[in-house]
Amino acid sequence: MTPPNTGRRSEASRRAVLTAALDLLQEVEYAKISIEGLASRAGVGKQTIYRWWPSKGAVIFDAFLMLSEGAEGGPVQLPDTGDLAADLTEVLRATVTELNEPRYEQPMRALATEIAHDPELAAIYAERLDGPLREAKRQRLRRAQRAGQLAEDLDLDVAVDLIWGPLFQRWLHRGGPLTTEYADRLVATALDGLRPRR
Repeated sequence: MTPPNTGRRSEASRRAVLTAALDLLQEVEYAKISIEGLASRAGVGKQTIYRWWPSKGAVIFDAFLMLSEGAEGGPVQLPDTGDLAADLTEVLRATVTELNEPRYEQPMRALATEIAHDPELAAIYAERLDGPLREAKRQRLRRAQRAGQLAEDLDLDVAVDLIWGPLFQRWLHRGGPLTTEYADRLVATALDGLRPRR
């Protein structure tokens, strides 16, 4: 007798829970989502969720990772055409599009809420998602620095905060319209202050 394929069944259950989380985020406020509701929507027992995730926030984080899975895989890389302004503009415009996309917006806002209150989840987020993204940004700026497009003594961590920070701040606090025009102005303003002095 062939033993049941528990691995395949477990993966199907895991994806069912993550899909249920994404679906519920489009239907109700994040605060109203419960483990019981996730289990019911996914067709699994509560113990199944608790066995794989320590909290609702951890479920949302994995759901967001599933949503963001790229077909190409591999490390994150920013475009490098040799034109720093054009490359940064492309990246920030794509970020604006993603932040305005309803299927991404609600999971990201829920995740931001949980990270603010859960240090353990914040550490996992930094390690698995934000850290690699931040390093890719630093690498692109470092190449521009070596090409003489940025000041030699520029603090790259501060530069990353300066370029990307205002975009996420405006989105997180709904401080104004998030548009490609704003992204363009952000790049132009940041680079004017970061270029080497002649």
